[in-house]
Amino acid sequence: MRELNYVARNTVEWREAPDLKLQADREAIVAPVAATSCDVDSMILAGRGFIDPPFALGHECVARVVETGDDVTTVTPGDLVVVPWSINCGTCDHCLAGLTAHCTAVPHMAMYGAPLGGSWGGLFSDLVRVPFADAMLVPLPAGLDPVAMASASDNWSLSWRLVAPHLKNKPGARVLVVARGSIGLYVCDIARALGASDVLYVDPDPVHRELARGYGAATAETLEPVRHGFDIAVEATGRVDQLALAVKSLAPEGICESAGNHFRPGELPLLDMYLTGVTLRIARDNVRNHIPDALELAASGKVSPERVVSHVLDWEQLPDALPEKHLKPVFVRDTPLSPTAG
Repeated sequence: MRELNYVARNTVEWREAPDLKLQADREAIVAPVAATSCDVDSMILAGRGFIDPPFALGHECVARVVETGDDVTTVTPGDLVVVPWSINCGTCDHCLAGLTAHCTAVPHMAMYGAPLGGSWGGLFSDLVRVPFADAMLVPLPAGLDPVAMASASDNWSLSWRLVAPHLKNKPGARVLVVARGSIGLYVCDIARALGASDVLYVDPDPVHRELARGYGAATAETLEPVRHGFDIAVEATGRVDQLALAVKSLAPEGICESAGNHFRPGELPLLDMYLTGVTLRIARDNVRNHIPDALELAASGKVSPERVVSHVLDWEQLPDALPEKHLKPVFVRDTPLSPTAG
């Protein structure tokens, strides 16, 4: 079988890997049918990551179940499923507490798409082994398009978590989104659907701003801090100066969610934050906990995540097309039900 490997700046290539076999009765083997790049993949491809290549890339996909172990009860071969980006067992204390990105049954930070916490491969692979199938795999609800939901493994479900719980606690909140990629656009869609009174989207890219306006958001290319302007701020740029802009714009006791991967240091306005009483969360997401709710919202018809998909491309185009500067390309293929296919 093949795995798509990040090998150098703006360069990926297929590399052969051993054919996958089940190693335990609770495992499954799946074949991605619609896979997409996370916003952080763009940073990795641009050479701004912190892990040396080569490694298997990709951690967002809808897949078809190919084979299951004898103890797997929630999915069967042929099912379409969302594969969460982090590896989690579902039964340790952390998993039971909802901290699925911090599972204690596997090494710390175990995930697809980067060799952190072991080597689990990537979701831009012909086949993928899922070590805890019942705990990890989420069946795709009937009627949902795998292409539109390719990002449910991470960015779509993360975006739900960034605003949905806060809007439930504060209906009609004003939302600021400072972003560069798909996360910010998904947030605009979800925030408007869940009743935000105002959404302002800040991004220098005019195409992204046009998409945000389609979701009912006001837009700006750049922005000076808006004193006490917003109840909720979401930063998804990976730039500390933009995170500082977001927190400076919060109303008293406002909440800022940072989904940016901050590979470079910077300074935050801690005194301003103290005086305003803001809450700042910087975290990778415990995504398995949120996938069902995010899929339920997608199935409601209130949102349009498919608008963020910039290109639908054939699986074989991955090496050439992935390094290009697309917002949200989705790579698709048909998959045979054979664990040794590919």
